[in-house]
Amino acid sequence: MAQIAQQHWRTYGRFYFSRYDYEEVESHKAFAMVEQLSACLPEPGTKVAGLTVEKADDFIYHDPIDHSVSIRQGVRIFFDNGARLVVRLSGTGTTGALVRLYLEQYEGDPRKHNQDPQQALHPLKQAAFEVLKIKHHLGREQPDIIT
Repeated sequence: MAQIAQQHWRTYGRFYFSRYDYEEVESHKAFAMVEQLSACLPEPGTKVAGLTVEKADDFIYHDPIDHSVSIRQGVRIFFDNGARLVVRLSGTGTTGALVRLYLEQYEGDPRKHNQDPQQALHPLKQAAFEVLKIKHHLGREQPDIIT
């Protein structure tokens, strides 16, 4: 199986991916963090932890079948090196909220296809922590779950 994956990466490149879950966050704190980011999206050209923002938006899903529209589906930040950060908030009930960070990075260089995903995504993680001010808003150093 590893040989199949490596051949695929040599042909198409590799996407590194990780999800960081912050569970049972006080709802008002999670909402405030995401609201602040959404209200002050970084402008194209802005440097965040050494990465350059290409574009940022608050994702709106338009269903192609029933034409329904779902707003506030996640804040997305795209960087000029092909990396993408998505921040989603859910479960804002009385037992707390769930904040999920999705980190994605394309790597086309075959010499870099065998990196540990967390190592490959470290610059993007630093950018996420900086732009979200997670420690300030949530009072946490690390997520509860990293996948």
